[in-house]
Amino acid sequence: MESTMIPLRKLGKSDLEISALGLGTWQFSKGNGMVGRFWPVLEKEEIQEIVKISLEGGINWFDTAEVYGKGKSEEGLADALNGLGDKANDALIATKWWPAMRTAKSITKTIDERLKALKGRKIDLYMVHQPFSFSSVKAEMDEMAELLKSGKICHAGVSNFNEEKMREAHKVLDQHGFPLVSNQVKYSLLDRRIEKNGILDAAKELGITLIAYSPLEQGLLTGKFHKNPDLIKNMSGPRKHFSSFKTSTLERTKPLIDLLDNLADEYNVSPSQVALNWLIHFHGETIVAIPGATKNHHAQENIGALTFKLSQNHLDELDMVSRDVSVK
Repeated sequence: MESTMIPLRKLGKSDLEISALGLGTWQFSKGNGMVGRFWPVLEKEEIQEIVKISLEGGINWFDTAEVYGKGKSEEGLADALNGLGDKANDALIATKWWPAMRTAKSITKTIDERLKALKGRKIDLYMVHQPFSFSSVKAEMDEMAELLKSGKICHAGVSNFNEEKMREAHKVLDQHGFPLVSNQVKYSLLDRRIEKNGILDAAKELGITLIAYSPLEQGLLTGKFHKNPDLIKNMSGPRKHFSSFKTSTLERTKPLIDLLDNLADEYNVSPSQVALNWLIHFHGETIVAIPGATKNHHAQENIGALTFKLSQNHLDELDMVSRDVSVK
């Protein structure tokens, strides 16, 4: 099966063209490390099928990180892509350096470990995962510039940077002759803080792509937990204890879930596909999203969000209802 022709958009001010959705691969961590235990362990064949479905549906990039299972997610993703042969020739990889308890020098010192974990595949986008390290933003971007100059990575981005730090990272890279192409941040119909704290406006001004993680709020925006709250009790991992899944949150967010349901019926799609579609269209091409998938049908759900576009009236209606129920 050939991949679906899905319109691509530029990653920041680079020449790299990406689909409006990528696949987040935190769940490929094989149960390793603190964050790896968040998800059930997926077998190699399961990972490969999820990646295959995503590629065939028009997703052309995959987001991973050093900290996801201490490199196990990177390895699992690379195995899946390499196992698909020619079908995955053009697949792009974004990964991240973990800064905690480290200095910026670690960026260049550990890059060969990242490349080894990716088993011969290149790093199309390399990001600083968090704004907290023993070094300044300038020192980190200076090291990123070294990797760009040496060709070890193709593009540089950041993750979880506030407006001030994002602007600084952009300025330092620009002095080296490179764009800061992205900032990966939490964003969804239930968490719109980037619209108020300056991140979104600065990204639009500087031509930086924002990569939205947790775009479905750990499944809350599918509506399944509103319809069957007993599912929360049977959840694996720590998610069941998050404030998102409290009864009061389910009640507060129900008007949005009801609207997603209604629009899903109108477009003959699912509520999660409506939520993702709003995310990748409401702000033009500034925002892309990285939903995950632990099952084949999750991957199918993701790619379905790329096959239609909500009308402006419906985008605006979701915007209005969402504002009333999202995190302030």
